Amino acid sequence: MSNTDNEGRVHIDKEDARGGETTGRLRWILGIGLVAAIIAMSVVWIIPALSN
Repeated sequence: MSNTDNEGRVHIDKEDARGGETTGRLRWILGIGLVAAIIAMSVVWIIPALSN
């Protein structure tokens, strides 16, 4: 909830100003995506190297 002080400045709570969730789910998604990208790029590099 926002409040206005005597000088006309608006003060907003941390939760309202941030507007995001802090569940940590995004960190898991980014971590899993990073690991998946590393594995995929490794497979793309290793498979042709073994074929030659």
